[in-house]
Amino acid sequence: MGDTAKTNETAQKNSFFKGLKSEFKKIIWPDKEALTKQTAGVVVVTVALGIIISIIDLGIKFGFDKILQLG
Repeated sequence: MGDTAKTNETAQKNSFFKGLKSEFKKIIWPDKEALTKQTAGVVVVTVALGIIISIIDLGIKFGFDKILQLG
């Protein structure tokens, strides 16, 4: 009974890795130009969102400071 369980476990692992290998073969890797454009896009969006969040943070901080000065 123990050998059967080990055999099934080994078969499942082998099946998993065969499936994984077949999925990796389906990946279409981007060429250098596409990768460069996508990387630049990610960097630009990240910097823009950082600036927007900083502006909102400063606005909230300024607002709370004004509220606390009034109280």
